[in-house]
Amino acid sequence: MITDQQLQNWFTYHAPLEGQPDKYEKLRRAGLTLARTIVELTPPSADQTDAIRSVRNAIMTANAALACDGK
Repeated sequence: MITDQQLQNWFTYHAPLEGQPDKYEKLRRAGLTLARTIVELTPPSADQTDAIRSVRNAIMTANAALACDGK
């Protein structure tokens, strides 16, 4: 069950802590590299778009894991 404390944590701005900005940037670079590879190797299509969206979602979720400290 999701607690109110978890909801408050998930919907609160978390200023980056020391060392986190570098981690965010590393995640974004990795996501961009994968997205470019998908565009390079797959034909334009709904599936290609969905794959790119999935990469974007994965990076956003990873960023949230950092911001929320895994909670």
